[in-house]
Amino acid sequence: MTVESSAARKPRRTAAGKAGTTGSKTGATGTKRTTRTTRSAAKKSAEPGLVQLLTPEGERVENAEYDAYVAGITPEELRGLYRDMVLTRRFDAEATALQRQGELGLWASLLGQEAAQIGSGRATREDDYVFPTYREHGVAWCRGVDPTNLLGMFRGVNNGGWDPNSNNFHLYTIVIGSQALHATGYAMGVAKDGADSAVIAYFGDGASSQGDVAESFTFSAVYNAPVVFFCQNNQWAISEPTEKQTRVPLYQRAQGYGFPGVRVDGNDVLACLAVTKWALERARRGEGPTLVEAYTYRMGAHTTSDDPSRYRGDEERLAWEAKDPILRLRRHLESSGHADEGFFAELEAESETLGKRVREAVRAMPDPDHFALFEHAYADGHALVDEERAQFAAYQASFAEEGGH
Repeated sequence: MTVESSAARKPRRTAAGKAGTTGSKTGATGTKRTTRTTRSAAKKSAEPGLVQLLTPEGERVENAEYDAYVAGITPEELRGLYRDMVLTRRFDAEATALQRQGELGLWASLLGQEAAQIGSGRATREDDYVFPTYREHGVAWCRGVDPTNLLGMFRGVNNGGWDPNSNNFHLYTIVIGSQALHATGYAMGVAKDGADSAVIAYFGDGASSQGDVAESFTFSAVYNAPVVFFCQNNQWAISEPTEKQTRVPLYQRAQGYGFPGVRVDGNDVLACLAVTKWALERARRGEGPTLVEAYTYRMGAHTTSDDPSRYRGDEERLAWEAKDPILRLRRHLESSGHADEGFFAELEAESETLGKRVREAVRAMPDPDHFALFEHAYADGHALVDEERAQFAAYQASFAEEGGH
């Protein structure tokens, strides 16, 4: 499958910044002042074991194993990836601002993780099925979920916000790690149905310590399930650093379960695209699960209720800001002549339009019907739910009786 820009990609119907601040000089579409590097410096290999196709300076790095998966990418498709990341960051920043203004109860920002999500999200096919956590706003964008639908749950007006089967994108999962089990079970069903689609489950480095994830690894390996486990290692499980959770790189855990693990530069959208394509194709061929560790960084807080300054320093954050995924692709687009100032200016305006639409949509969300709480708890209804609904109705009616109206 070729990469498509989000504008050209139609919403799925099969079942199957100027926003966040990443530095004083960085906006939604990056900075005009780019850092150049010599070709010899750019060609130096990345950290051993880390798959990288674009250096932080935006220089293309050859990789014999994964180049084939992005070999045919066009300048238009590269601009599409960049547009996806910029608009996702803008949406994310607007959601953070809305929470600070009291319009949302909570928000989990993806700031800094745009490349991992857009790259992997664009690697999926329409008939693949995605199981996210609560931070996969970029993947949701790739799957055609309207951004405003992500906000209803965080505003407290619905229990999800979209039909999972409309876009093959499961509802956000708040329980840490449980979606890995859901994905494994679904993938086992896909295999039994004889389909050639794949499943991808997202989770973070913190969730990798959960028993549910370990059980998912066991079941998927034993049953050769067509599932890709995509771990976004953003270095922090709230306030716990990765070294407090594992003695080996996370991707190496796959070896103990009998399937491959790969560590990819999570701030390199091309590398994330290539590695995820490889893993998904492997799953579709019936070769079983893969663990992809996207090595990235959470530039902001864990959620809007967190204060990262209490457990990490500015030096670490600034070092990762130099690897900003959006700046990286912008530098590549500029140095290769694939985008001009007109493109960046137009995208800046589009991002502002998106921010305004999201802001207006959230403030216009109606309060839900009180009895909607009892809908869809069970597919075929349940006597206990019926009893609870009746009790709640009587409780509501008591207020009208006391007030005389």
